[in-house]
Amino acid sequence: MLKVFLIALGIVVLAFAAFVASRPGTFRYERSGLINASSEEIYPYLISFKSGSEWNPYEKIDPSMKKSYSGPETGVGSIMEFDGNSDVGSGRLEIINVIPNQQVEIKLMMLRPLKATNIVQYKLNPKDQGTLFTWTMSGDNNFLSKLVSIFINCDKMLGDQFNQGIQNLKTVVES
Repeated sequence: MLKVFLIALGIVVLAFAAFVASRPGTFRYERSGLINASSEEIYPYLISFKSGSEWNPYEKIDPSMKKSYSGPETGVGSIMEFDGNSDVGSGRLEIINVIPNQQVEIKLMMLRPLKATNIVQYKLNPKDQGTLFTWTMSGDNNFLSKLVSIFINCDKMLGDQFNQGIQNLKTVVES
């Protein structure tokens, strides 16, 4: 009887592992919001990690997060390393590409809680009423990330944080 149980348990574990492995190998989370300002007014808040502290929701989650900056103050090569509480984690951000007043691309290397390298993009698209600000994050899903995504709705969790950041940026820029 024990042997049958162990075989059945092994089959269930293997089936679950196969299910996890079959999940998508990449992810992309995206949120957008309209800001009643020109892209030229918004852009300076996106190319400076120090200005990011005025609107980035992660700064509000852990106000005592340790940060260090290197490279140029703004633009390509600007780097911020951070070490926060368990809700924020620790890692490194580096601006790797910019199109002035249109797009900022950032490489995010997380060290904790899970090691990962992702790409964050901020896009500015002028509209009649202002500027559509789009925040995306994309990357690869390793086995552990796939497993976590089964139990945690990462799109909702990160999407809620992106929406809060968009609202914060809107408040800062429009005031």
